[in-house]
Amino acid sequence: MDLETFRALLTEEGQALLAALQDTDAAQEPVVTADLRRTHRAALVEAAQEQVRLRRQAAEKFGGRAQRLYFTPESLELSSHLAVSEYKLDRVLDEIGVVMVDAMGLGGSVDAHVLGWSHMTSAVDGDRLTVEIAEANRLGMDQPMLDLTCADITEFDSQGEAVFIDLMRRPGPGRRPDDDPEYGPESYDPPLSWALERLHTTGAGWIRLAPGLPAEALPGLGAAHEAEWISYGGYIQEAVLWFGVDAEWTPRPDPVRKATVLPAGASLTGRGLPHPAVRAAGRYLYVPDPAVVHARLLPELAQDLGAGPLEGGGTLLTSDELRPTPFATAYEITGVPPLTATTATPAPDGS
Repeated sequence: MDLETFRALLTEEGQALLAALQDTDAAQEPVVTADLRRTHRAALVEAAQEQVRLRRQAAEKFGGRAQRLYFTPESLELSSHLAVSEYKLDRVLDEIGVVMVDAMGLGGSVDAHVLGWSHMTSAVDGDRLTVEIAEANRLGMDQPMLDLTCADITEFDSQGEAVFIDLMRRPGPGRRPDDDPEYGPESYDPPLSWALERLHTTGAGWIRLAPGLPAEALPGLGAAHEAEWISYGGYIQEAVLWFGVDAEWTPRPDPVRKATVLPAGASLTGRGLPHPAVRAAGRYLYVPDPAVVHARLLPELAQDLGAGPLEGGGTLLTSDELRPTPFATAYEITGVPPLTATTATPAPDGS
């Protein structure tokens, strides 16, 4: 969707198309769309169709709010579950305690809007369409205290007490996977090195990153106070580098690692444990939450469960004792057929 088409969606004609398609049963949509094409521009009808489709997909992340918001396929993909943004807002309120925040790089723009519920937030992004979509979404996100600017992020005159930089958006017209050797943190716009320097200068804030960023791409985790991997409903959402969450910023050679699972709201913090020895299958099998795996906290989880890595089982853990945990799904092993995968059934408590 280009900028001109998006602006057309905000007109009376565009709103009428959205309303007509949003209230149409999926089985009747081809007929209704064919009728609409007779009296409206095909490009505008297609844009309204896409918007309705994206809103239906977005309901999984945003609930009823999704029907009042605007998306592009990329912005929806870049958005974590709304509960993740709310969780981070609670951390900002409780641990950073600032009033004014600069949001640089909007990504899916949800974080900036949620910040605007309680903070005076100045948001900047270099993409005009992204900025105008965020402006249109202001009402759907309860009119946050959000001031939006379209400008070069690296030239933005920052005035905030804390800085939030979203680096989830992948660069270039051809989006490449994180494991592409030619694709790395310096190909972001802005580059990760610039974002780290900006946070080191401000002393408080956070950087949002793709959760699968290789460790070698971020030596020392950027000397942040804390690196946190967040999941929701068993699916990894994002990684966050936090600065200034427990004291005035000072470089840390060994930042704290944390895995947080939502909606449980539980966090597992690294304790610098060595990797435990593998063991044969016990009575119970644990499948760790992806946040734990990405944060490399399997040793901590294994110690808490009295478990060890299953021999030949990758990230799976096993033990003879069942210990309920929000950080893994437990199964009772009912049989180990020779030369086949382990057979397992859910543990009695359903964890």
